[in-house]
Amino acid sequence: LLAFAVTGAREAWVQFSIGRGPVGRTYGSVRADHATSTGVVAEGSSIYSSWSGSAKGCGSALLGSLALGATLGAALHFRRPVTGVRSLKHRTARAADGEYDYDLFTIGGGSGGVRMSRWSASQYGAKTAVAELPFGIVSTKDSMGGLGGTCVIRGCVPKKLLIYGSHLPEEINDAAGYGWTWPENCKPVVDWDQLLAAKDAEVMRLNGIYGRLLSDTQVKFMEGYARVLDAHTVEINGEKHTAKYICVATGCRASVLNIPGANLPGVITSDEALALPKQPKKLVVLGGGYIAVEFAGFFHGYGTEVHLVYRGDYPLRGFDQDIQEHLAEVLKAKGIHIHAGESPTSIEETSSGELLMKTDKGNEFVADNIMFATGRQPNSADLGLESVGVDLNPKNGSILVDEYSKTSVDSIYSIGDVTNRMQLTPVALMEAMALSKTLFGGEPTKPEYDLVPSAVFSQPPCGSCGLTEAKAAKKYGSVDVYVTKFKPMKHTMPTGRGEEERIMLKMVVISEGFDGAGRVVGCHMVGHEAGEMMQGIGVAMKAGATKADFDATVGIHPTAAEEWCTMRSKTRTTTAADVSSE
Repeated sequence: LLAFAVTGAREAWVQFSIGRGPVGRTYGSVRADHATSTGVVAEGSSIYSSWSGSAKGCGSALLGSLALGATLGAALHFRRPVTGVRSLKHRTARAADGEYDYDLFTIGGGSGGVRMSRWSASQYGAKTAVAELPFGIVSTKDSMGGLGGTCVIRGCVPKKLLIYGSHLPEEINDAAGYGWTWPENCKPVVDWDQLLAAKDAEVMRLNGIYGRLLSDTQVKFMEGYARVLDAHTVEINGEKHTAKYICVATGCRASVLNIPGANLPGVITSDEALALPKQPKKLVVLGGGYIAVEFAGFFHGYGTEVHLVYRGDYPLRGFDQDIQEHLAEVLKAKGIHIHAGESPTSIEETSSGELLMKTDKGNEFVADNIMFATGRQPNSADLGLESVGVDLNPKNGSILVDEYSKTSVDSIYSIGDVTNRMQLTPVALMEAMALSKTLFGGEPTKPEYDLVPSAVFSQPPCGSCGLTEAKAAKKYGSVDVYVTKFKPMKHTMPTGRGEEERIMLKMVVISEGFDGAGRVVGCHMVGHEAGEMMQGIGVAMKAGATKADFDATVGIHPTAAEEWCTMRSKTRTTTAADVSSE
């Protein structure tokens, strides 16, 4: 009554809830219409579908008052707008009704877990809680973690910050090609302590923001190690909490190979590499994946002698072959020591306190640190999952889920890296929002994994969206391939770094005569700002862009990006038969 009499409008809405009664909780809204001076109940449950002078069922007095208020507000002709909360028509009532403590309990406060919890609370009114370990720059299995998870604290964000800084010596050297001079023997020196302190300060700032995101949406944050006791119960810090749904979003942890000496001091993973108290003079990076090439690149940029050792023929196994080959060439041109087709067999300490690594080829490497970037293990052990019937992948321990992120237990769901579907932070966010909509929005939603753009922040970076040439040929029968390589305009000036910064662009298009002919199904790049370009290209591909669409688009000149619109000459056609053995 007060809402409409005091802040009424020509047509105003106010939302309401009727408390527990014989028919449970009811939600709805009342509209005041100035022209007709009537009140109408809408957006409610089936209990109260309309009002026309009398109310039905329990809560009739309240409903009648609201209707009267609507009429009074309209009659008073107030013009001030009414603002209110968003519709609560999908809000769950189970936690409020006392059946469970929470509608959703999420184990894991990384990007996916936080998004799942706060989105369910803010958009659908769910009562949610999140459990996460205490903050630590370097994580442990059961005592150190922190809100924001791997990406924010010891992954994407700090890595990218260090990558930015590692480019500065190159930029200073490039200046000479543009006429800049400085005193002889003048050389910048990095203050490692200051660098890490600045990085840690930013990480802690973001960690605090994640905490505020939870508190601002009334999500209960519990700090500690959580375990699942049964299909609806979680234990943390000795206390039990029940929930209609449990979501496991515990991510992955870096793993090391089981070889002698793998646990020696100075043998590290990406976690410790981002927090080394002293910059290594010489570093061996084991692995050829995206973490390996990214860390090799930025340590090299700061002046460390870097040796990249991997068992395959090229880095970035699983990426398009042209990306693999081109990146290997430019990494060598930059001065990173590449050792392909080689695996470590043992590590030992030297008398001088360094580390000695031996390989299956008989080679020996002496270094200050040896970094394992040989894979990540889903963080699913010792959570009580198997004891309550949640199925895990016997090979890697990842949580098995269906297309709606549901595990083998109906009330337990899982998202993010721990499911080993597509280990990317934005994908975990997508999975979180899809699951939130499925559980609380009344709209079952599957995460969409097609045409997810991605970037590798190697030096130079790589970008990719869609299928590799081989996978596209197998799927569609035949594809036309367009490839161009060129020196970036910046290095046409005498910087001396043209070869190490050469750009490669590649487009994969379904061939004429095959279903979907002309559609672009793969774009791949090595070169400056590859990630920035691939984000826009991902939008175009998601919209179904064809080669003709790219050709018809006017490029921005002079940029490297315009080359996506000027690749007219086909490099080759690849058929399914050509790649049948791959």
